[in-house]
Amino acid sequence: MKLDSSSVDYPHRIVRAWLNSTSSGVIALDADWQGAALPLLAPGESAFAFADLGPAAASLYAEEAAYYVDEAGQLVFVLDPAEYSWIDFKTMPVYVAGSFNGWAAAIGQPKWRLQLSELNGRPVWLGRTHAAPLLTTPPQQFKFITAEGRWLELPREASNGVNAGQDYLNRAIFPHRTGRNLFQFTTIEPLLLTQTYSVIHVRDGRHAPKTRLRLGKFFHELSSPLPMGAQVHQAETTFRLFAPRAKFVRLFLCEKLTEQEHAFGYELDRRDEAGRWSGVWEAQLDRNLHGWYYWYSVNGPHDVFGHFQPSHKVLDPYAQVAVGPAGPGVVLDPAWVGRGDRSWATPPWQDLVIAEAHVRDLVAQAPLPLAANARLGFAGLTQWVHHPDFYLKKLGVNAVELQPMHEHDARHPADYHWGYMTTNFFAPASGYGLVPGSIQVVKEFQALVAAFHRQGIAVIIDVVYNHVGEPAHLQLIDKLYYFELDDQGALTNGSGCGNDLRCRSAMATRLISDSLIHLIEVYGVDGFRFDLAELIGVDVLRTVEAAVKKVKADVILIAEPWSFRGHSAAALRSTGYASWNDGYRDFLRAYVHGRGTTEKMEYFLKGSPWHFAYWPAQTVNYTESHDDRTWVDMITERGDHNGFDPTPADRQRTHLMAAILLASIGIPLLAAGQDFLRSKYGVTNTYQRGDLNALDYQRLTPFAETHKYFADWIAFRRSPRGHLLRQWSRPSEGFFQCIAQLDGPALVVIYNADGSQGPERILLALNPHMAPATIALGKFADWKWRPIADQESFYGAGQGHSMSISVDLCIPKLGCSLWITER
Repeated sequence: MKLDSSSVDYPHRIVRAWLNSTSSGVIALDADWQGAALPLLAPGESAFAFADLGPAAASLYAEEAAYYVDEAGQLVFVLDPAEYSWIDFKTMPVYVAGSFNGWAAAIGQPKWRLQLSELNGRPVWLGRTHAAPLLTTPPQQFKFITAEGRWLELPREASNGVNAGQDYLNRAIFPHRTGRNLFQFTTIEPLLLTQTYSVIHVRDGRHAPKTRLRLGKFFHELSSPLPMGAQVHQAETTFRLFAPRAKFVRLFLCEKLTEQEHAFGYELDRRDEAGRWSGVWEAQLDRNLHGWYYWYSVNGPHDVFGHFQPSHKVLDPYAQVAVGPAGPGVVLDPAWVGRGDRSWATPPWQDLVIAEAHVRDLVAQAPLPLAANARLGFAGLTQWVHHPDFYLKKLGVNAVELQPMHEHDARHPADYHWGYMTTNFFAPASGYGLVPGSIQVVKEFQALVAAFHRQGIAVIIDVVYNHVGEPAHLQLIDKLYYFELDDQGALTNGSGCGNDLRCRSAMATRLISDSLIHLIEVYGVDGFRFDLAELIGVDVLRTVEAAVKKVKADVILIAEPWSFRGHSAAALRSTGYASWNDGYRDFLRAYVHGRGTTEKMEYFLKGSPWHFAYWPAQTVNYTESHDDRTWVDMITERGDHNGFDPTPADRQRTHLMAAILLASIGIPLLAAGQDFLRSKYGVTNTYQRGDLNALDYQRLTPFAETHKYFADWIAFRRSPRGHLLRQWSRPSEGFFQCIAQLDGPALVVIYNADGSQGPERILLALNPHMAPATIALGKFADWKWRPIADQESFYGAGQGHSMSISVDLCIPKLGCSLWITER
């Protein structure tokens, strides 16, 4: 079909060109080609030649612009689900919304809802409408939107992206680009990934500027199943590195750290697999090189999509020990490494009570004699964990979530660092070893995990796969393959940390899986919390989940389901991941001040069902983490958010929060020190403030009652009496009975009200208001209730006795109470 798009005489410049294999590609012009003859498109260098050139299918334009016009004159909107892996398209309808249908008003209109189909051999979601009314000047604009009203942001490099203000982009429907502006070509010989190529459009005898040929999706699908890194097998060591655009890779080795200037150098060779090369470089040396230091030098094409610097030392991404963030790595014999502690059974998810903590925060001020270097890492913390007064053991949690322990970019081993700027995904942080850079850090971390297990505490590691720190070794190996880039080769920054790892590249996904499996097999860890998991992508997370569960079926998987780009908790509902519940966090901070509805409180107490969590333990409920201010600094009545000296009301609100948190369905997570009203003097970002983050155990004395209140609530939740709070699957419709205050925020919740889970019932009463509250219980007042706890403490043996509650239950200001009964 020929469309009279405009009377404008477009110059038919090349706007983009890319390869979809090493011997074929696509060239996009800035306007539909209306001529009978082909445009004079040609290679930009003599290094290659076209074997064939012809018009591409109009539908191919949708990969660039998310629309095209078919032969019947229908405008076809196309959404590739692979680009939005955080959406569960099976349960979440998506609509096309734009200037032609009222934007968000399109939600719920069948005409604009996308339908599952197939295009160019791939599953896609399509919407169709008559083209002519939408091919206007100025161009109509559109975007995709979910039924929940969430806009699907388009990539910055989208060829039809137009600025919609406030740094947002919409897609334009250009009447002069409908899909007839694309041309496909094949080459006589396959092109080399190590070279940069371009194409030109010859017009009126003049050569137009060259347009670089980008590498398409095929490039990011390159992969290999071969073991990576330094592989020791008896008297032989094999080194492998995946570097698909490298022109050469050199290995450097030395036996002593002081010999780096005189290291032995070896050229790595391309390793063919099944008769073809997939990007792996390899060198085999006939010696067991356990304990030797090594690094790589990598060179490749010097263009905007590369960051090859052969003069820089590159740390092996699979190095199991690193001397520091810049390397070098150390070769380890698996016979020396051994295996981690796998004898201890990880608790079921619904039974977990987690404390988030930093290695150094736990041990820095631990009340036992330790050498100064021991207080910096694994060995000192291991001694503290073994101590009979170990804080987390006395608190009663059965899982610790350690902030990142991978090698990170602290400038000096003694420097305090949260660890979220990772430089290697296999090596434990060298600064956490008694001797920084020593291979003994492996044994020290193994011993720490085993020590936690002996105390009945599972070990969850915070892992950061969404971005990297400095030096960015993966950029030196292949920036284009491993990182998200815009059309000019600039790094994207959805992490807020300067770069975003392209986790969906095949070998990046494998790197993540291999790293996690290494932590399980070598160190015996029980689970992982994924930092800024939205950037990783739901499809990648599913692949990773399948890989690690083959090694450890009961592995704990927790996502921080957001980034600066968006939020993916809804999409994660169909996976085996639990998610940090930021809505819970924000609501409880408001609720203890009397703000927020009882309906919302009821929703969170029930485990944020359906909208956030498909199953009870899929929500990780928390009110404080390492980020931002501490709980007491956030809710204090003191000025400048400084809760170091909390008011009586601060303490009461904290007790109320503890009761809600530990009575909520889901996985409760505490920040270490929250139970003794830890304060950072109102400081918001303390990622390099070890002085503020270190746990001040002396506060356990003035706030002993608050610490005990937390510990007693944890003990109750984990006890046989607390089983109604630990749900494996969704309870019956009548399990909860909620009675709200008529004119205020107070609430009573009865668990197992319908008796569907046995004769035991629990009643929880909450009042976040500064005045006493009264709630009529109706028929539930006749049940014989025994008080277990109030807002100050749990009752000891013999203190509580069965009694009938009067028709009206009185709850003191900022108060709560816990009752049980059997019927």
